[in-house]
Amino acid sequence: MRWVVVAALVLSVGVGLADELPEDTNEIKSLTVEQAEALANCEGWLSLDGLTTITPEVAEVLAKIEGDLYLDGLTTITPELAKALGKRKGGLELDGLTTITPEVAEALAKNEGWLSLEGLTTITPEVAEALAKHEGWLSLGGLTTITPELAEVLAKNEFELSLGGLTTITPEVAETLAKCEGFLSLDGLTTITPEVAEALAKYEGWLDLNGLTTISAEVAEALARHEGELSLYGLTTITPEVAEVLAKIEGSWLLLNGLTTITPEAAEALAKHEGRLSFWGLTTITPEVAKALGKHKGGLELDGLTTITPEALEILRANPDISLPQKIREKP
Repeated sequence: MRWVVVAALVLSVGVGLADELPEDTNEIKSLTVEQAEALANCEGWLSLDGLTTITPEVAEVLAKIEGDLYLDGLTTITPELAKALGKRKGGLELDGLTTITPEVAEALAKNEGWLSLEGLTTITPEVAEALAKHEGWLSLGGLTTITPELAEVLAKNEFELSLGGLTTITPEVAETLAKCEGFLSLDGLTTITPEVAEALAKYEGWLDLNGLTTISAEVAEALARHEGELSLYGLTTITPEVAEVLAKIEGSWLLLNGLTTITPEAAEALAKHEGRLSFWGLTTITPEVAKALGKHKGGLELDGLTTITPEALEILRANPDISLPQKIREKP
């Protein structure tokens, strides 16, 4: 649950208005313009999930908040209200909305921060066209299926697109989404075929596939053709065969932060990757693994390490491109 401490209100607007508002701002059920002004003076994000309706005047005031704003209690929104909220420069979450008009979508898309509309389970091409113009992170996690036609429209988004609700996609949809020019997150996919992997590999930006818990050598072979960053946090283990294939990836950064253990053979294979590697999930490594990873010539992140042997530490310290937690690197 998100919290705003009432002390912040006291410091910024005085005791009077602060005393009118509950400490947990999600318990606020209605807001006057004066109360909204008090909240607008707070620093950081603000969660008002208890509000089920607000006036355009209140929305105009809330739009002044520079931090992120959460209004998940709103289930409907008028164009006038959307235009007011669309003036914001911080993140905006409206996950309570289950449907919006193209006019509302166009107004909300003007918000300059991230925009979350995860309550939408279906959207029309017209709404998608409007939302695709949003110049920031756009989250549509409520969509569980998507047609190639709708994907074509959403792919026009040039910044960051998150479709975490998709649990499966066709090669046609994957081929279309690969046309995106920004960040693409498909963390709802728990398995993909080699054909889908081959299509997604054509995407040239940052690709999140953190829902995959296992991948075959065939899928890895296809993903290795990806020329952008690839995140596979869902993998907790990796075979030397899959590691050998993934090491060939053409992108600049391979993130395997879900790995909690790794064999010397897999480490040896991954160390051949010519870009950056990230293993934040590893809390300890053996000298054998350290020796293998120490050969890596690109950046290597091991910021999750909590324990390490003197022998392994000496090996890793010898490579200036390896990132270690400060308390580990400074061990005597």
